[in-house]
Amino acid sequence: MAKIVGVKFRGTGKSYYFDPGDEELKKGQKVIVETARGMELGEVSFPPYDIDEEKVRDDIKPIIRKANGDDEAVFEENLADEKRAYNICLDKIRVHQLDMNLISVQYTFDRKKITFYFTADQRVDFRELVKDLAAVFHTRIELRQIGIRDECRLLGGVGVCGREFCCSKFLPDFQTVTIKMAKEQGKTLSPTKISGSCGRLMCCLKYEQDMYDELSKLTPPTGTKVTTPDGAGTVIDSNVLMGNVKVRLDANDAIRPYASSSLKKVFGWKGSRNAEVQTDPELEELT
Repeated sequence: MAKIVGVKFRGTGKSYYFDPGDEELKKGQKVIVETARGMELGEVSFPPYDIDEEKVRDDIKPIIRKANGDDEAVFEENLADEKRAYNICLDKIRVHQLDMNLISVQYTFDRKKITFYFTADQRVDFRELVKDLAAVFHTRIELRQIGIRDECRLLGGVGVCGREFCCSKFLPDFQTVTIKMAKEQGKTLSPTKISGSCGRLMCCLKYEQDMYDELSKLTPPTGTKVTTPDGAGTVIDSNVLMGNVKVRLDANDAIRPYASSSLKKVFGWKGSRNAEVQTDPELEELT
């Protein structure tokens, strides 16, 4: 068995794996690690745990050390200098009349590289801008063009739900979100209702879809023929989260609510609600 620890960095909800060595680490503790971008200060997202060695990548890097007071002071100093670098870069962009929107600036912990994140509608020739920035900061300069979803993740904020953006808080990666997911979850198909602050379909539609898929197996969909305690009828509305349906009864055209578990039989539906589900409507006639 091998031991790994999860570490998060600012501007992302993704955890990266490191070798904790002999360090006793707790969730929320600050650590110094070596990443592909350079030396960084991160936060332990989950404490060390054992895992099969075959599942661990060969290039997993060790935790350098726990962050101390001096390290955190350096980190705060970097944050202050990033604001100054942001303003300087804005001035240079204006001088070169580049059609780009500067979003964020980040130093690596060891200040060996500074990354400028920007959005643009098309490809930007920023070679002269890089030369000017390198002359000012005397370190490695990287300009990275990002999409609008990455912009929201970097800037952070509060969604319509009143909570911090999922992409900034805990989502490891962006995944494809479709309008079909909104339909299956019974959402109002208004762009303002199902779009996030980035203007794209909300990420929660994707990571909540698995739950809806599972619960939909327990609740018959609209149009399904069922037998209720009050007789036969047709489902005219279903709420998969609550496990409830509304049924129009054949006998008197009345509409009544029922819990899915109270339905005696369900016809022509291949969901796995319970042992009484009939997958073939010809097996038994509605009574």
